[in-house]
Amino acid sequence: MQTLAVQVQDNYIQDFMAYVNNHSENITISKDVNLELDPYFYERQQQLHQDLEDVESGKAEMISHDDLWNNINIHLKSMKT
Repeated sequence: MQTLAVQVQDNYIQDFMAYVNNHSENITISKDVNLELDPYFYERQQQLHQDLEDVESGKAEMISHDDLWNNINIHLKSMKT
């Protein structure tokens, strides 16, 4: 079995569902909660894995939490002046 993402235009959804119902022995429909919450979930997940691999391999550097907030605070102070 293969899993596909299918986009159906609003005005065609009833015809599409009728087709699915007529072929229900071969088709299973389920909602992907990840895509309901974030339409770009899988792209973001892939990018996150790539970023982690880059950090682990030394290709990219991750700054510490304290350094991040220090940089933000410096930036905010510079905006006040």
